[in-house]
Amino acid sequence: MKRTSFILAGAIGLFMLALALPALAEDKEVTITGDSKCAKCALKETDKCQNVIQVEKDGKKTTYYMVKNDVSDKFHENVCKETKKATATGTSKKVDGKLQFTATKIEIAK
Repeated sequence: MKRTSFILAGAIGLFMLALALPALAEDKEVTITGDSKCAKCALKETDKCQNVIQVEKDGKKTTYYMVKNDVSDKFHENVCKETKKATATGTSKKVDGKLQFTATKIEIAK
């Protein structure tokens, strides 16, 4: 009986670890550089203004939608009416098929 309980507890523990690992991997901070623009004004994709950064790698364009926070809100005035090259640092995760980027720092690229 005790052996069965230990095996069951071990299996449940491994299952929980398998569920947690992808979430931990997504918390890695990354830096992206690309064309920063407004999803409403430039891309006509949203009803409200939202920062996006489009990164081109190997001929493929990837769009990161900025999560609204103090960093992205302060930066938005730079890109609402025109596209500028920007560098952003933060974390990224896929939500409903779109890449969401939570920025801790955004600046105009040099």
